[in-house]
Amino acid sequence: MPDRSRSVLRQAVPPLRRLLPSVLLGALAGLSSVALLAASAWLIARAAEQPPILFLSLGVVGVRAFAIGRAVFRYLERLAGHDAAFRQLADIRVGVFERMLPLAPDGLASSRRGDLLSRFVVDVDELQHVSLRIVQPVASAIVVLAAALAGLAWLAPGAAAAVGVVLVLGVGGAVVAQALLAARADERLAPLRGELQAAIVEHVQALDVLVAYDAADAGRRRIRSLGRRLERATRARASAVGLAAAAMSAVGAFAAAASLGAAQPLLEGGRIDGPTFAVLCLVPLAIAEVAAAIPVAVGSLRVVRASARRVADAVSAAVPAEIPARWSGAHGEASEAASRAGRRVPSISLRGASARWPAIAVDDVRDAAEASARPSLAPFDLDLEPGERLLVTGPSGAGKTTLAHVLVRFLEYGGSYRLDGVEARDLDPSAVRRVVGLVEQRPWLFDEDLRQNLAFARDTATDAELLEVLDRVGLGPWAAERGGLDARVGERGVLVSGGQAQRMALARAMLADFPVLVLDEPTASVDPQQADALLRDLLGAAAGDARSVLLISHTGAPAGLVDREVRMRPAQS
Repeated sequence: MPDRSRSVLRQAVPPLRRLLPSVLLGALAGLSSVALLAASAWLIARAAEQPPILFLSLGVVGVRAFAIGRAVFRYLERLAGHDAAFRQLADIRVGVFERMLPLAPDGLASSRRGDLLSRFVVDVDELQHVSLRIVQPVASAIVVLAAALAGLAWLAPGAAAAVGVVLVLGVGGAVVAQALLAARADERLAPLRGELQAAIVEHVQALDVLVAYDAADAGRRRIRSLGRRLERATRARASAVGLAAAAMSAVGAFAAAASLGAAQPLLEGGRIDGPTFAVLCLVPLAIAEVAAAIPVAVGSLRVVRASARRVADAVSAAVPAEIPARWSGAHGEASEAASRAGRRVPSISLRGASARWPAIAVDDVRDAAEASARPSLAPFDLDLEPGERLLVTGPSGAGKTTLAHVLVRFLEYGGSYRLDGVEARDLDPSAVRRVVGLVEQRPWLFDEDLRQNLAFARDTATDAELLEVLDRVGLGPWAAERGGLDARVGERGVLVSGGQAQRMALARAMLADFPVLVLDEPTASVDPQQADALLRDLLGAAAGDARSVLLISHTGAPAGLVDREVRMRPAQS
């Protein structure tokens, strides 16, 4: 198993101060269960001898005490164990998220969203069983088994030895049988869940296109096939677990028979009495029940190991060279430059700037030709003066979207990229993104109302400010007809048109008050008849407040809307 998955498994184990209470409480619950059966066996056998009731009082009290103790300790053990396990899950999930941050967005583009979600949620949740079904139950079982066998040895050493041999053989046999029946299914459960989740998400997100091309049935067949494979793996694992449980019940019967055989000569020789003989015969049943946690733990280990591997491999361990690394520059000139750039509209200068997409980052957001070209952006020169409106055109594969991602520091670059004369790689990427804002060709809209879709750009904005910015981008009347800021936009903006989505994205950028705006193919999802009108509205609103605007479009722009035009050429492979 890779070292990274081992570290994930270690991280899933709570620290000793949190784990120890649940282990001790589990041991007390198990000991109470064994003691309850011992006290019950002794009380029934002793009562059959019809002694004075006074001689039975201790047994009666013991039965009641152990019955109550078993329930109370079990409840407290579950409470302490789950609290400790869930705290570890929070740390693991935060760790996965922190590993995603340096890669987002372009370093995660090739990750299948459904599979990544499954790793982040389902596989992390599966790691709770490291504590709840493996470490804590096995540790508690070892304590209980040691104490119970010691008690049996005190009463009859031969019986304790016989029970110990049967338990070792029985537990070993159950573990081997379970591995033979379900090892492959245990290893496949987590990957199959991820594949199914990814297939469902991909199918739902692309359903309109699949229906339009009569390809939805193939997607559904694939989902059903994955579902059947997951069902078979789940059934195989459940069957193996059930057979292991049945085997441990049989082990309990064999252990009781072995103890009976070893204790019978002692009873016949008068060295033990009848109630003690009853205890020696029945306590092995409770001991076997405690030992049943071990095969379950071994089977759970295979499942959580697969989940741990998926969590460890959810995102790349290293940041690709094509993605800007976390900023570690010193304070001083760079910080002052970022502060200066944040107070006014900066000039932008590119000289010989080039860039590549990460080898792992290829998805449907970018043109396939652009994603596969090496480099994606050929050495390119560009000047954008404060307040200027610049049009960048070029064929597919010329690197237009790559240029946009370089400007907002989603991608690392070669050559020079300067903001007010300061090299961008010497600045914190987040400082650059406070200056240069990107309105993507497919803006993400949340399944919320207009207010929530706008306010995250500036959470201090009032409703009046939100309505004002909607008016500026031409959505004021439309919003009023839909019920104002409470109007829903649907999942990923399904209730709005492509042009309205672009206007909302521009409204967000204006709320964030970016001095420089990059509009990446804003008319890509708009009918050609409406494209020019949308461009006029967007550029008219975006150019307010003297901000600079860089418009990326392969179709150009109507005359008079931009100050200059720059044409890009495809990169040579």
